[in-house]
Amino acid sequence: MLFSIFQTAFKNILRNRMRTLLTVLGIVIGVGAVIIMVAVGKGSEATIQKQIESMGTNLLMVYPRAFSSGGVRMSGTSRTSLKLKDVQSIKEQSTLLQGVSGRVRLNEQVIAEGKNWNTSIEGVNPDYQEIRDWHLAHGDFFDDYDVRQSRKVAVLGATTAQELFGDASVAVGKKIRIRTVPFTVIGVLQSKGASGPGGDQDDVIMAPLNTVYYRLSGRNFINDIYVSAVSIDKMNEAQAELEDILRRIHRIKAGQNDDFMVRNQSDILSTATDMTKTFTLLLSAIAGISLLVGGIGIMNIMLVSVTERNREIGIRMALGARGKDILLQFLIESVVLCVLGGLLGIAFALAVCYGLEKWTEMTTVIDSSIMLIAFSFSAAVGIFFGYYPASKAAKLNPIDALRYE
Repeated sequence: MLFSIFQTAFKNILRNRMRTLLTVLGIVIGVGAVIIMVAVGKGSEATIQKQIESMGTNLLMVYPRAFSSGGVRMSGTSRTSLKLKDVQSIKEQSTLLQGVSGRVRLNEQVIAEGKNWNTSIEGVNPDYQEIRDWHLAHGDFFDDYDVRQSRKVAVLGATTAQELFGDASVAVGKKIRIRTVPFTVIGVLQSKGASGPGGDQDDVIMAPLNTVYYRLSGRNFINDIYVSAVSIDKMNEAQAELEDILRRIHRIKAGQNDDFMVRNQSDILSTATDMTKTFTLLLSAIAGISLLVGGIGIMNIMLVSVTERNREIGIRMALGARGKDILLQFLIESVVLCVLGGLLGIAFALAVCYGLEKWTEMTTVIDSSIMLIAFSFSAAVGIFFGYYPASKAAKLNPIDALRYE
């Protein structure tokens, strides 16, 4: 009996293929949109997480705090609260930090073998390599002796080496000039890629902190301080210790505002993840609306189908079909349409995600649980929106149905 009902349902669905296709299209778009939006959202989350993790290991960053001057709000970059001596004091007094590096950052035109390139110059300590998890492709990184002696040596990022020498592997031992100061290239870093929209971590030159501070910057302050905690579990304790050390060094009394701020890598990652999750939820909700619209379309088509098949329903009832048989037949037709739309929607979503990754730089992450939920929801839509037309068909009076023209 059930097989016969399924067989009849499929025959009726295939009877008008164009209408079936247009009916199913709403579900296809709805299911596909939900899967695609979640995949794009999770892909964005994975990309942001990878970019933040590429900043370093167990990372804490110290910046000058923004302040007000004459009623005007000034940015932290306008403040000179971080000094070279702070770096040494943190190294000597900390117990929960395994790496400490000050940083002086400039943008300069660099000349090498007749070529020139504008890039970021970073004066750092040797600990910076481990803190930021940089690895060398060629040569060596500078050491504490190079910093103390203010030696004119440099380590190039992959992009900078490519732009200046064409081949990064030949850069070691070559000379470059920053302003009027000559530097010898002693190493080339492995590529890290983008740090965010429009940011290239490999477009950089690193040199000993004292060299950049005294010979190039002309400043009496440093831009920021990078430190790494001994472990991920000690991040909060390390941050508290770091803040306490800086308050003592800067002689900040109880109740006074700090002239610095500490940013925790874990907090940055958590904030970014929360933002992308909210974004994904919003996109999924919008896509879910299209799935409901598709369900309403199926209900409309099924109502039209009931009206068109009044005589058929009357004949079946006259031959002994019960109301629940008619209900089941139309309900099965509705569910089959939605299940078909769900399967096509999954295929559509997989194709779109593949295309996005192949022809754009966008990352997508297909979640099998979301696929299952979207497919199950499409079947539920079939039952929900198909029940009313099926119920209406089951309640028809056989005599009135047979008289229908």
